[in-house]
Amino acid sequence: MSGAPIDIYCERLSAAFWAEPVNALTNLAFIIAAFCAFRHVKRAGAMDWGAGLLVTLLFIIGIGSFLFHSFAVFWAMLADTLPILAFQLVFIGLYAARVMRLGLVQVGAVYAVFVGLIVGSGLLPQDWLNGSLGYLPAAILLTCFGAWHYFSGQIKQERLILLLASGVFLVSLTFRSVDMLICTHFALGTHFIWHVLNAIVLYLCVRGYAKNALKSN
Repeated sequence: MSGAPIDIYCERLSAAFWAEPVNALTNLAFIIAAFCAFRHVKRAGAMDWGAGLLVTLLFIIGIGSFLFHSFAVFWAMLADTLPILAFQLVFIGLYAARVMRLGLVQVGAVYAVFVGLIVGSGLLPQDWLNGSLGYLPAAILLTCFGAWHYFSGQIKQERLILLLASGVFLVSLTFRSVDMLICTHFALGTHFIWHVLNAIVLYLCVRGYAKNALKSN
């Protein structure tokens, strides 16, 4: 049912609106990350429609996640997960096309690999990693992008930034995965750390794209 409460985090002990104050408030990290990304990219003269779209999605992720950790119902979960998926899809396409400068067929192949990773992770037991398996395809692809970003001769600025983003992402996934496992020892859980670290990851992704994208009017 759309109105049934979703209780999948340590901090939530009831169906009340404000049952996850820390998880809810730490979504400010995404808003701050969006603001910082916008200012940095604009100052660097690297703002284009692609960077603007990623910044907007980063901001919306903060709003959507706040709604989910406040209302904790199905529609709020969609408000949380759909912007995250949109950011992933937009970043993959923009990065492949405008940084790696792949053709349409090659970009399609990258998307096919991503879909294949999603299908593959979906075949694994979904109770593994406390529901974090859904982010494994993004982690793998970001690591691959990070390796290309560092070793490719095409990259002129911030060659390490996506590898850094990948490293922080793996740490953030660890905190997301252990949240429900440590409830008896730490009632607040660790999901709020996922918010803060993941906001950093997305900020770094926006920078990595914007500073190296092939610009067009």
